[in-house]
Amino acid sequence: MSTVHSAPFEGADETFDWGGQPFIAEDWWDRVYGESWAWSRNNPAALKYAFRLIGTDIPDDDEVVYGNAGGLGHLVHVSELKVVSQ
Repeated sequence: MSTVHSAPFEGADETFDWGGQPFIAEDWWDRVYGESWAWSRNNPAALKYAFRLIGTDIPDDDEVVYGNAGGLGHLVHVSELKVVSQ
């Protein structure tokens, strides 16, 4: 296992706005899966994230959070998350 983040994601278990839909953050992807999203070749969520990066300004780094939106697991870069006012 090769994790980048030693501490949990500060927004774990919080709901964020991700492109107009609620996103419930779980933790940094590398802490959930044990490796960078870029090396998680057989994971559907990581593959979907990799394809989603093409042609965008989303940074290609490991500041990636795993969570749920619409009942499915997704990888989302922290720059895409907006705090929901309470």
